[in-house]
Amino acid sequence: MTKETASLEAEMEATRERLAGTIDQLVHRASPKTIARREITSVKGYFVDLQTGQPRTTNILKVAGGVLGVAVLLAVVRRVAGD
Repeated sequence: MTKETASLEAEMEATRERLAGTIDQLVHRASPKTIARREITSVKGYFVDLQTGQPRTTNILKVAGGVLGVAVLLAVVRRVAGD
């Protein structure tokens, strides 16, 4: 085996190792458990400052107002449709 061949084999082995690591990372990122965890953190981050743990009152009030608005709209539509 020549020095050049040994160098190529070592380079190929290093490339294989990098690819194996990349594939492992992709499998981890694409797993349903990881995706769910990431989404939960994202939603939680909307309502709570993840660094301080303090609630984000403005965002909570926006969502509560939206829910209340939809509830009122549904009640009005039911009442109008019932007449």
